Amino acid sequence: MNAMTIKHHLPDELLMAYSAGELSEAVNLIVATHISLCDDCRAALGSYDAVGGAVLDTCESAPMSGDSLASVLKLIHTRDDDAPEQEIRVPETDGILPAPLRDYVKGGLDSVRWRSAGMGVKHAILPTSKDATARLLYIPAGTAIPDHSHNGLELTLVLQGAFQDEDGYFGRGDVEVASEDLHHTPVADISEDCICLAVTDAPLRFKGLMPRIAQPFIGI
Repeated sequence: MNAMTIKHHLPDELLMAYSAGELSEAVNLIVATHISLCDDCRAALGSYDAVGGAVLDTCESAPMSGDSLASVLKLIHTRDDDAPEQEIRVPETDGILPAPLRDYVKGGLDSVRWRSAGMGVKHAILPTSKDATARLLYIPAGTAIPDHSHNGLELTLVLQGAFQDEDGYFGRGDVEVASEDLHHTPVADISEDCICLAVTDAPLRFKGLMPRIAQPFIGI
């Protein structure tokens, strides 16, 4: 796979919130996936982690009971010796899904259970907490996602191919941050089918009648 040139990065406030552990599971997933692809955002996160560590160093420590260490060690070493040994299976990878995503899919693209969303578009909802939704999107080359705006935040990370909309051109590793102010019609590049990880914390607002009718059934 060719080297990436990432032009669209995560905003600083999301990186800081990720470092502080303040994001929902779904948003954590897309941030972690982008960071695994993006040297710039990974370096920025390292800076925020360092600042957070320095702040912790200035805080007063809480007293611990005398047997705290012994209790923790006991939990670590306790195991059921009669339990059968389990084979550890390493998922096969296809080079498209970064490690944070493979953990959720439990493998590569062949492990994804796609559902039709119409017009050749497919999606697969990933298991995360209910405060936001993470899904994989498969968009055939040249296909447009229906015109829509947002009731909240939508983060879209390109894993394969590319798409273009009113906000710019997004290739592998790029992440689009769409708020309630953005009204757009993403179109997959004609050169290759587009696969994205998308996270939303509220339903989309579709302009057309048919997408609005289908929306409750596909959960977007």
